[in-house]
Amino acid sequence: MLIDFFYTLRSAKLPVSVKEYLTLLEALQKGVVGPNALVDDDAGDGGYKIDDFYYLSRTSLVKDEKHYDKFDRAFASYFKGVEMVADFTKDIPLDWLRKTLELDLSPEEKAKIEKMGWDELMETLKKRFEEQKERHEGGSKMIGTGGTSPFGAYGQNPQGIRIGQDKSRNKSAVKVWDQRAYKDYDDTQELGTRNIKVALRRLRKFAREGNVEELDLDDTIRSTAANAGWLDIKMVPERHNNVKVLLLMDVGGTMDEHIARVEEMFSATKTEFKHMEFYYFHNCVYDFMWKNNRRRFSEKFATWDIIRKYNKDYKLIFIGDATMSPYEILQPGGSVEYNNEEPGVEWLQRLTSAFPKFAWINPEPQGVWQYRQSISVVQQIMNQRMYPLTIKGLEDAMRLLSK
Repeated sequence: MLIDFFYTLRSAKLPVSVKEYLTLLEALQKGVVGPNALVDDDAGDGGYKIDDFYYLSRTSLVKDEKHYDKFDRAFASYFKGVEMVADFTKDIPLDWLRKTLELDLSPEEKAKIEKMGWDELMETLKKRFEEQKERHEGGSKMIGTGGTSPFGAYGQNPQGIRIGQDKSRNKSAVKVWDQRAYKDYDDTQELGTRNIKVALRRLRKFAREGNVEELDLDDTIRSTAANAGWLDIKMVPERHNNVKVLLLMDVGGTMDEHIARVEEMFSATKTEFKHMEFYYFHNCVYDFMWKNNRRRFSEKFATWDIIRKYNKDYKLIFIGDATMSPYEILQPGGSVEYNNEEPGVEWLQRLTSAFPKFAWINPEPQGVWQYRQSISVVQQIMNQRMYPLTIKGLEDAMRLLSK
């Protein structure tokens, strides 16, 4: 059984050796995680959850933390496990969400589907939990697949709760009922072009500060010549880039389509600005952010603390596609991942008030902005300071921030 798992890891470009694989087998033989490590414990048979095998295999096979994300994806691909995080008392049987049909409707058919409001959507989902007893497919009411119901996967609905679907299809879900793992942006990414760096340099401002550390060659030559050839060395303080940047980056979900370009931007920013701090958020900023996506729920940074920590002279730059349900910005509890007490708009306004020099960089093509309601909302909150992730867009944003 596990030989296929081993080859799955190798196919995912993980540096897993036969020796490490044998170590895993030896650990299983010695009962490190018990005899039923691959049995789902929900059946109540005393077996160990798949989590036990996950941690054992990761410890045995992965020797560098940078490979954890690849391992997670390969593990999930092989075992196809789903861990739910919604706060409901009942579990949804995975059989209900098995993909056998993926619905694709015409624009006319989509227009006929009625859209629920926020309160109605949440209340109806609770009722469905109480009513539903079996799998549904192709329907318009129950939790299922391939239909027009607002609850389930692989169907069509203008506004619903996505449950058990592997990735976004129509970008219309207001909540997602799956725990998702995000990957940190790579700040060592080699840029395919130097244009991003050149655009960012419009923001840099240099100043001489500190102790005398650097040779002033021009003044030394001038002073030596005036001193009849006797060497007269002149020193000046070293030139420092005194621009400070606070970078807030959207990660996960629809941003997966833009990973390569955002990594280029992130890498260039870290290179160009000596004083640069960064944090991650998902879709919209709420009451906390994080620096490490693997530990985003255990190592949170309160947004209020971030606002208080950095001075007003920091330039605030958001990077995100601003593509989400408008509820995520305007509605308390609108976050797709947890019940936020205050709407995202409140936190965006607090951040832009705390850091007067701000801009939003959007990797989505500018031609589609007019068709995304959430982008229009964010543009209004940002006082129209939203720029595309293009060379001209970056130059315009840096020119604004340098004023």
